[in-house]
Amino acid sequence: MGKMKVAAVGVVGAICLVLMCVFGVQSSRNKAIVLEQAVETAESNIHVQEKRRFDLLPNLVDAIKQYDKHEAEVLQAIVDGRGGAAGIENVSTAISAVAEAYPELKSNENYKQYMTELATTENLISQYRENYNTQVGNYRRYVKGFPARIFLDWTGYEMMTYDLLDYGAPTDAPKNLFGD
Repeated sequence: MGKMKVAAVGVVGAICLVLMCVFGVQSSRNKAIVLEQAVETAESNIHVQEKRRFDLLPNLVDAIKQYDKHEAEVLQAIVDGRGGAAGIENVSTAISAVAEAYPELKSNENYKQYMTELATTENLISQYRENYNTQVGNYRRYVKGFPARIFLDWTGYEMMTYDLLDYGAPTDAPKNLFGD
């Protein structure tokens, strides 16, 4: 009876040891998959911000151009009024009329808003690129580290190859947005 208890404890111990090894190996694979998905998410975030750049900025530029055109027309009306007027009273009247019709010219505020949006977008892209590189580094360290490297080989896990992003300015960054 005592030998049966020892044998049963030995068998249960061996089964527990095998299960711990299987779960340990599989958890290495699961962690590699989680890190791989983090890299893919970071890459997707970059693409989302780049799309935001190309969706938002041209629309802002068009709005600013239209407002600039409007302000130029207003200022031209003032100049025309001044040229046709015989005295200073007529210029004051023209300026007062324009000020009442168009109380505030806001082109400079539009430019400030545009520059803020541009800076925000470019900063977000930079942050997401940095995050991508961090995620790639985490993934590489894990899949190349011991014992994960061995466990991943045992499970047949195919390691992904990710390149770090260059922080240089992209060739497709917006240029000469206010040119006609």
